[in-house]
Amino acid sequence: MKREDPVTLEQVENQSEPDASGPPAPAGPDGAAVRRRGPAAGLPLMAKVRGYTSADRVRALGLYPYFRTIESAQDTEVIIDGRTVLMLGSNSYLGLTNHPRIKEVVREAVSRYGTGCAGSRFLNGTLDIHLQLEERLAALVKKEAVLLYSTGFQVNLGVISALVGKGEYVLGDKSNHASIVEGCQLTQGKFVRFAHKDMAALENRLEMLEPEAGKLIVVDGVFSMEGDIIQLPELCRLAHNHRAVLMVDDAHAIGVLGEKGAGTASHFGLTDQVHLIMGTFSKSLASLGGFIAADQATVDYLKHNSKALIFSASMSPANAAAALAALDIMETEPERISQLWRNTERMKQGLLSLGFDLGASQTPILPVYVRELVLTFRFCKRLEQEGVFVNPVVSPGVPPGQELIRISLMATHTDAQIDFALEKLDQVGRELGLL
Repeated sequence: MKREDPVTLEQVENQSEPDASGPPAPAGPDGAAVRRRGPAAGLPLMAKVRGYTSADRVRALGLYPYFRTIESAQDTEVIIDGRTVLMLGSNSYLGLTNHPRIKEVVREAVSRYGTGCAGSRFLNGTLDIHLQLEERLAALVKKEAVLLYSTGFQVNLGVISALVGKGEYVLGDKSNHASIVEGCQLTQGKFVRFAHKDMAALENRLEMLEPEAGKLIVVDGVFSMEGDIIQLPELCRLAHNHRAVLMVDDAHAIGVLGEKGAGTASHFGLTDQVHLIMGTFSKSLASLGGFIAADQATVDYLKHNSKALIFSASMSPANAAAALAALDIMETEPERISQLWRNTERMKQGLLSLGFDLGASQTPILPVYVRELVLTFRFCKRLEQEGVFVNPVVSPGVPPGQELIRISLMATHTDAQIDFALEKLDQVGRELGLL
């Protein structure tokens, strides 16, 4: 799934499928049913664990779609159970995760720096390669400074919780990524939510707050489930009028939108009005980690007050080297972004012509709405059987009744692969009564 959001399957309890009411599936390699045994089985705290059967019920249906084991590199095609499957569920938008130059640079970094930093950035874990990456990212997104974190999730936890204190407010879109929500809930301030991309609702909430109170508005630039883009010009106007700080999560926009893939603020020409830009390396930049970009004073404050940074091990040298090499390729090969958008248009028009509902998607994230839980799982399973890997998205990734199959494109997908996928989507869609 994006984001990578946590997925619960509680709705399965109410499904009327004939096999769903049967006994839980036996324990397998993934640990199914093990939680009902063991030394903690009688402890009150673990009652929720013993009573959790939703995943087992999906396994009993033969439709469990998570933790699928891939036996090859993340590329346009992957190996699952010895079979070649077309990958349409990856966030590798520029197709760089298996790039030979990036792998070569990673080997060189491990040879020079070793495999880890054995400490936090705050103490002994700052390498010159970290500083190089921060400088390059600051230049990309046109901010004074950048601070690296070990994961993108930690960026949102660490930045939001450090900036919003008692008597202050953080406002977020209801479709924000789970890491933003968790960061907002960690603050000592009050968390206020507004309906997805509803600027009138946001304005109403801002008007209810004390004019002099500190306020942070946090949104995704590209929403990872719906594939739509925040209306940044209106958001900037509201932030300015209400003296609020604006933070944009560009996890799915770096490498996709803006000049040389610089993200949402660059796309709209509003970089100077967005105070904080967050990004990750696990999508377009073929690595693992995250960053926050802002003015120098804000970054210096976070260096000394963000617990997710201070108390976490530093980003590994290999990951930093991979992100630097990916930046080089992204900036020197702009045709990759152009090809990503050509592939997106080919797939999008194909899906629409078949009759699928893609909602309001504006990006290489294409949600195919199913709007029924078990049918979504069946759709995913049948596509994999036909050689196409996609991700099912259910609550809490989307609201109940908005279940979907999430398709995401890479710059390296070929026309033949896209056409193959459309053929299989047509076949399975008709088989399941979706078309």
